[in-house]
Amino acid sequence: MHRLYNSVEPRVMDEDMLKLAVGEQGPKEEAGQLARQEGILFKDVLSLRLDFQNILRIDSLWQFENLRKLQLDNNIIEKIEGLEHLVHLVWLDLSFNNIEAIEGLDTLVNLEDLSLFNNRISKIDSLDALVKLQVLSLGNNQIGNMMNIIYLRRFKDLRTLSLSGNPIAELEDYKMFICAHLPDLVYLDFHRIDDHMKELAESKHQYSMDELKHRENLIQAQLDDERAQQEELEKHKAAFVEHLNSPFLFDSMYAEDVEGNKLASLPGVSELLQDKFVTICLNIFEYGLKQQEKRKLELDTFNECVQEAIQENQEQGKRRIAKFEEKHLLSLNAIRDESDLINIEVKILEYSEDITELFNVLMTLEMQLVEQLEETINMFERNIIDLVALFIENCRDLENHHHEKLLEISINTLEKILKGELDEDLPDDLRALFVDKDTIVNAVGASHDIHLLKIDNREDELVTKTNSWCAHLVDTIHKNEMMRNRGRVKEISQYIDHMQNELDSLECSDVID
Repeated sequence: MHRLYNSVEPRVMDEDMLKLAVGEQGPKEEAGQLARQEGILFKDVLSLRLDFQNILRIDSLWQFENLRKLQLDNNIIEKIEGLEHLVHLVWLDLSFNNIEAIEGLDTLVNLEDLSLFNNRISKIDSLDALVKLQVLSLGNNQIGNMMNIIYLRRFKDLRTLSLSGNPIAELEDYKMFICAHLPDLVYLDFHRIDDHMKELAESKHQYSMDELKHRENLIQAQLDDERAQQEELEKHKAAFVEHLNSPFLFDSMYAEDVEGNKLASLPGVSELLQDKFVTICLNIFEYGLKQQEKRKLELDTFNECVQEAIQENQEQGKRRIAKFEEKHLLSLNAIRDESDLINIEVKILEYSEDITELFNVLMTLEMQLVEQLEETINMFERNIIDLVALFIENCRDLENHHHEKLLEISINTLEKILKGELDEDLPDDLRALFVDKDTIVNAVGASHDIHLLKIDNREDELVTKTNSWCAHLVDTIHKNEMMRNRGRVKEISQYIDHMQNELDSLECSDVID
C-alpha cells in the first residue's frame, strides 16, 4: 500500500536527521558514550537505517562515502537520486515508497542486493551498471511486459528474483518464461526453482531461446568489435595520430572544396594526389606509434631511476637512524642512572647535540636527493621534448606539388577548349569554370588554399596535443617531487621532535629523585 502526502508530513533528509540516525545506531554503552563525545564521522559509517522517516527526497548522503548498507524503506520517496557518491554500497532497500522509475543507480557498481518492492515501477531498466547484482526484489509493482525479463539476462550473477504482485505474475507462462530466459536463477518469488521446472522451461522455449541467443551473440560480437575499435582509437589518440591511417585527412580536404571536387573530374587528376597523400599520412601514423613507444620507454626508465635514487637515499637514512637509536637507548639509560647533576647536564647536552647532528645528516641526505632528482627530471624533460617533435611537412610539399600539376592540367585543358581540340566530355559544372584563364586560376587557387588550411589545422592540432601532453607530464612530475620532498622534510622533523621531547621529559629533579 503506497503512502500518501495527506496521511503523513513529508520530511527533508538533512544533517540533523542523519546525525540523529547515526548516533542512535552507533556503538552502545562505554564505546557509544565515547563516540557521542568525540562525534562519529559520516565517512566511517558502514550501515545506515532511515526507514519510517516520512522522507520525500533523498539528499545529503555525499559524506557517507564508505557506506555498505542503506535502508530507506517505508518512506514517501518518489525518485531515486542523491546516491551517486555511495560507490561502495552493497545492500539497498527502497521498498514501500512511491518510486515510478528505476534511475540514479549508475555509480553503484558494487551493489549486490536491491529491493524496490511495493512501488509504482512499470519497467525494468537503467540497472546496467549493477554488474554484481545477485538479489532483485520488484514485487508489488506495475510490471506487465514479459520483455522486461529478457533485459535481466545481462546480469550474470543474478540468483534471486521477486516479481509477485505484478501484472506479469498473472500471465499463464510466467514461471516457465522466467526459468527459460534466466537459467541461472535459483529463487523466484521466495521459492527455490527445482531442476524439473528448469528442464520443462528449457524444452518449451527451446526454439525461441535459440533465436534469442543467436541475436545476443550477434549483438555481443558487434559490441566487442566496437570496443576493440574504440580501444585502438584511444591508442592512436595517445600517440596523437588518430585517423592518419586512413583517407580521413584527404577526404576532409575535399569535404568543403566545391571547386576541387569539380576539378577532380579532369583527365589525369584523380590519380594525382590521393594514393600518395594517404601513403604519406600512413607513414606519419606509423612514425607516431613508434614515437609513442619511445616516450613510454623514456618514462619507464625515468621512473625506475627516480625509484632507485629514492630507495638508495632511504637506505642511507635508515642506517644513520639505526646507528643513532642504538646510542639513543644507551644515552637515556645513562642519564637516568646518573646521580650527579653536573654530569646529567653534560650528558643531556651531548645527547642534544647528537639529535641535532642526526637532523643535519638526514636533511643533507634529502637535499642531495632533491638535487639528484632535479637533474634527472631536467634530463628527462629534454629527452621527452625531443621525442614530441613530429611534423607533417611532407603532406604540405605533396599538396604544393599537386597544386602545380593541377594548374598545369587546367591551363592545358582551357587551351584545348578554346582551340576546339578537347576530345573528352566535361560535366557542365566543370566546363563552366573554363571561361577564361583568371577564372580557372582562381578556382585552382581556392582549392589549394582549402587543402593547405586543413593540413595546417591538423599539424597545429598534432603539435599542440604533443606539447600539451609533454608540459602536463613534466608539471605533474615536478609537483609530485615537491610533495615528496615536503612529506620527507615533515617526517624528519616529526622524528627529531619526538627524540627531543623524550630528552626534554627527563627533568633533572625527576632523575635525582
